[in-house]
Amino acid sequence: MSKTAQTSTIDPQSYRGAPIVRRRSKVHGWGVFTQAPITKNTRIVAYSGEKITAKESLKRESRYLDGGAIWCFKLNSRWVIDGHVGGNISRFINHSCTPNCYTQIVDGVIWVRAAKNIPAGAELTYNYYTDGDGHIQCRCRPDCTSML
Repeated sequence: MSKTAQTSTIDPQSYRGAPIVRRRSKVHGWGVFTQAPITKNTRIVAYSGEKITAKESLKRESRYLDGGAIWCFKLNSRWVIDGHVGGNISRFINHSCTPNCYTQIVDGVIWVRAAKNIPAGAELTYNYYTDGDGHIQCRCRPDCTSML
């Protein structure tokens, strides 16, 4: 059995992942920070929340964008995970154009994984790769001109 096949059977509800904590962020609002070093490619946390249709997410996203937030994560062309409803700590991971994490969808679960070795105390970030009109200014660094 390949390594991928073995790890894809993890139940995201019982998965404890890397030790992480939510606290105030210099990037934006709340952020998620490591409490211990995390090795490259480690599964850190599953992005969880209410599973809704893409059509429903368009309604919710317009409300969320008005408040300056992005909570909906596209699972595929039909389904979206709304982290604002029933979500976990992963919904507070901020966007960055130069992230230290990436996301991977395995068996319908959105995993946040370490893109490189991450030291203890570092804020976790990933690129949201939004596909909207870009209403929110990226805050990953002072000179960033990207819009989310």
